[in-house]
Amino acid sequence: MSENMSDDPRITAVGLFVEAHAGLTARFASQFDEHDLSPVEFEVLMRLSRSPGLQLRMTDLAAQTSLSTSGVTRVVDRMERDGLLCRRACPSDRRSSFAVLTEAGLARLNETLPGHLRIIDEWFTGQLTPTALQNLLDALRTVRDAVHPGATAGSAGSEPVNPPPV
Repeated sequence: MSENMSDDPRITAVGLFVEAHAGLTARFASQFDEHDLSPVEFEVLMRLSRSPGLQLRMTDLAAQTSLSTSGVTRVVDRMERDGLLCRRACPSDRRSSFAVLTEAGLARLNETLPGHLRIIDEWFTGQLTPTALQNLLDALRTVRDAVHPGATAGSAGSEPVNPPPV
């Protein structure tokens, strides 16, 4: 008699992760709409706000957001038109440019964050003990680093190839 592989705890772990992500994503989407942001625009604002000099190379921003280079270009174009960020040429590499968070972009992010944090606390981190949260953070970093090694490219925790001038 063969064992039912669909009962494998690995399948359950992935299923629970996907269900939790879908539930949180739905709650976040309506809150982002209130601030006239798409989920990817919010992610771009967050990535830039947490980066040295409030800027990232376009290629690093693409890697961190899991967008293609053309996809990140379209998002940056739209956000630049809305005044949320601007582009700055890279002085050490003519082919590269930086996406830079503007004051208006930072203001929009700061307007959005209180509601976003309420949702996170109510539906995610607030459901966990401090120990469980730390264990989850450690586990998620391990998985993220394995499946998406470029996720921290250009961020404070990584060394940029050509750092921007100070």
